[in-house]
Amino acid sequence: MSDIDIDKCRITHYPRKVLSQKAQPISEINDTIRDLADKMIDIMIERNGVGLAGPQAGVGLRIFVISLDGTRENAKIYINPEITPSGEIATTEEGCLSIPGLSAKIKRYKNCSVTAKDLSGNTFTEEADGLYARALQHEYDHLEGTMIKDRLSQVARISARKLLKQLEENAS
Repeated sequence: MSDIDIDKCRITHYPRKVLSQKAQPISEINDTIRDLADKMIDIMIERNGVGLAGPQAGVGLRIFVISLDGTRENAKIYINPEITPSGEIATTEEGCLSIPGLSAKIKRYKNCSVTAKDLSGNTFTEEADGLYARALQHEYDHLEGTMIKDRLSQVARISARKLLKQLEENAS
């Protein structure tokens, strides 16, 4: 973990390999992890996002940040989170900073609970609904190597093919 170059952390776009791999747990919360969290908040705010996961910053670690209003003051850090979805499933339009230009209706649970550690190493649990529950599930997906392109309906997948192919070509 100490080999993370914070200055090189930036938004990572599909099809970068780090986005399709399961992220590794964080074993020690130290200054490098605190600096990483700070940099991730900067990237999220700069891109007008409400959440950003480690893999999206090019780092395959189990960390994400969320700020529903897109501000630093309300940003929260989740280290080694576990998500338990519950309730009904809702389909809502969703985008992803790592797949610019893709917006699609994605099915997610309306509620979930999250248990994670904060930057002090304290464990916390919160219940979430609405946009907060959706953001938690979206960012958790990134830690599992899943992106919204993997959750598209068959029809949406067909219409997204051209964009995904273009992103793949631009990456090579």
